[in-house]
Amino acid sequence: MKTPTLRPRSTGPAEVGTEFVPIAEEARNEAPRAGIDPDRSLSWLRRAMPIMRAHKGIFLTSLALSFVGLILQVQIPNLLNKAIGNSLQHHTVPLSYYVWWIVGLGVASGVTGYIARLFLFETAYDIEYDLRNIIYEHLTKMSFGFYDRVQSGQLISRANSDIRSVQMYMTFAPLILVQCSLAVIAFGYMLSYSVPLAFVAMAMMPLVFWTGVRMRNSMFPVSWIIQARLADVATIVDENVNGVRVVKSFAAEQQQLRALSGAAERVQWGYIRDADLRAKFTPLVQNLPQVGLALVLVFGGYMVIHGSLQIGAIVAFNSYLLMLQAPFMMLGMLIMMGQRAAASADRIYEILDEQPTVTDAPDAADLTDCAGDVRFRHVDFAYGEDDEQLVLADFDLHVRPGQTVAIVGRTGAGKSTVARLLARFYDVRHGSVELDGHDVRDLTLASLRANVGVVLDEPFLFSVSIRDNIAYGRPSATPAEVEAAARAAGAHEFISHLSAGYDTVVGERGYTLSGGQRQRIAIARTLLVNPPVLVLDDATSAIDVQVEQTIHAGLKLLMEGRTTLIIAHRLSTISLADRVVLLDSQRVVADGTHAELLASTPLYAEVLAQAAEFEAADERVDEEASDVESDAGDGQLGALLDAVRTGGDR
Repeated sequence: MKTPTLRPRSTGPAEVGTEFVPIAEEARNEAPRAGIDPDRSLSWLRRAMPIMRAHKGIFLTSLALSFVGLILQVQIPNLLNKAIGNSLQHHTVPLSYYVWWIVGLGVASGVTGYIARLFLFETAYDIEYDLRNIIYEHLTKMSFGFYDRVQSGQLISRANSDIRSVQMYMTFAPLILVQCSLAVIAFGYMLSYSVPLAFVAMAMMPLVFWTGVRMRNSMFPVSWIIQARLADVATIVDENVNGVRVVKSFAAEQQQLRALSGAAERVQWGYIRDADLRAKFTPLVQNLPQVGLALVLVFGGYMVIHGSLQIGAIVAFNSYLLMLQAPFMMLGMLIMMGQRAAASADRIYEILDEQPTVTDAPDAADLTDCAGDVRFRHVDFAYGEDDEQLVLADFDLHVRPGQTVAIVGRTGAGKSTVARLLARFYDVRHGSVELDGHDVRDLTLASLRANVGVVLDEPFLFSVSIRDNIAYGRPSATPAEVEAAARAAGAHEFISHLSAGYDTVVGERGYTLSGGQRQRIAIARTLLVNPPVLVLDDATSAIDVQVEQTIHAGLKLLMEGRTTLIIAHRLSTISLADRVVLLDSQRVVADGTHAELLASTPLYAEVLAQAAEFEAADERVDEEASDVESDAGDGQLGALLDAVRTGGDR
């Protein structure tokens, strides 16, 4: 079979409004049945009610069966009362009659309890599934600005432990309340035996209620602090795992341990405070009903001695009071669960209530058959909404279809920002960014980003096979197409020498590969999608000069008929361009060919000289590391190369 090759793109008129067919896979998971109520004036529980109502069938069945089980249980003390009176005292009914009734009620109660618990846990996991998918779907819609300021550990904590707290309360709180309804039923039976003794038995209940309210008010702020500080710990752990190479390269393990220790101590303080409150209030909530048991023995015994109450009634009273202890013990747990769930829900709603700033307009149209005409018109932009210092100011640039333009400037001149605005990672403050004459804000994000391929200077790889990483934007690609993209990016040779070739699973973020290898895979990933507009954001910065020349040979062919923006530092990369644009003071200060700018613009020569110094330093690193590479392998050398070559450039 003939191996397919990546071909240059042909230019043609762009069409807007025709059907856009995405090439990536569509989601096949079951969507959540309901969402969170957006009304922020509602309580946290009422906002979550749509999710609960979506599962009301199985959940109400579970509660109904639990209630039936309680009804069956509450009959047993009444049967004991009758057994003592009719079988043991008066001998009017055989004792076996009551024994079989009690055994039957116990078995029936056990069966209904089993089914109720089964349905309850199924509901709990369904709610957790919905909540987790709601949060993740919302996170996928959030703009880049959101991730610029939010810590990943905070998001992980809210998508895991906070969801679990909310789910447990939403499902188990109603069950506990059903269990507490046992108190009402039991109290009804007590009244049927003796009204005065029933009120004596329940004399402690108002005090239990007051204690529970005090406990709830005291525990809420502590629960919120605990959840927030657990998220801080998760953030530190996440950063240390992902940045382990930086930590070790600076021998900063002890420094990070101190940071983690400080965060852990703050969590410890919250847990100790929480335990102190539990130790203070929980014994009262759980043991006050036992005071009622003592009162029943005192007053009930007096009534039995004076003949106004039967002995069986005392036994039934004691049994009902013992039944009441479990609901009141669970009542204390319910209060604690409620406070933690309220704190967790507030933290979840902080994310869900924040809306993305970059979204499809209501009348956004799909862009198809893109020709690749790119234009920036009087663009003003800053990353922060309130930042007075602009990254780009009155920025103008026109790139015609099929043209290759190199964007050059000092570090911090705004070169990478141009790429991010074209793909609409951010929206401009003033002016417009246009593709084929259409403001990118009038196009759907999916169609825009399908037509604008960006290779970032810091490539990210997933912990899957190299084949899956290259085919990430086009999962249906054949192995031959994946290989063709890898060849064009200069990655096929090193991939073929790996233990499992294209099936080799890379480590987290691709750190089992060198920086240059990661960049080549990232280039192949974008080339496979074959976008009409290609942006190379310093995409070969970690690749040695010899390999870069091979990649450039393939790119020259692929750039034919394709609009390409090259954000470059190296002279070798700039040589690929038809035009060179020099950025300084937030705008374009020179535009022409390399030779023209070199002859007419001293600043351009200065920027190139600085770039040449960095390139020479890279070559020295490559030469000094060649012996290390032969012994340690390209993957371990990548950490050294990354440390020398990495630089921030907005």
